[in-house]
Amino acid sequence: MKIKGKAAYLYRAVDKNGHTIDFLLTPTRDRDAAEAFLRKAIRTQGLPEKITIDKSGANTAAITHYNTTHKTAIVIRHSKYLNNIVEQDHRAVKRLVRPMLGFKSFWAARCTIAGIEVMHAIRKGQMITSGHLLQTPAEQFYALAA
Repeated sequence: MKIKGKAAYLYRAVDKNGHTIDFLLTPTRDRDAAEAFLRKAIRTQGLPEKITIDKSGANTAAITHYNTTHKTAIVIRHSKYLNNIVEQDHRAVKRLVRPMLGFKSFWAARCTIAGIEVMHAIRKGQMITSGHLLQTPAEQFYALAA
């Protein structure tokens, strides 16, 4: 994804059921950015037992550093195929962002992607509905604004 002509990286975490756990847009793809995303995801969802990632060196370094710093034992699994859940979920975001031809500011990119992620979560049925009434995606969206 491009912001002012420069590449930015969207970190996304998805559980084994395909539900989005968290996301973070960063200007760089390094250990510090990966660790910031890891801390954010753990803060909201709790400590995972194992994490499946691709061969990204930044993600591996971030999880290893987090394990040594916080004395945890998160198991790192490198799997090209088990990571397909994340890649397929990420496809819906890419499909909407690619035709935009980049963003003018980091703030605009962050806000736009947050909106895309919310709509994607509603479409997947992740949003909590009030009461026992079954709500349409549009009703769930309007309930967020109320």
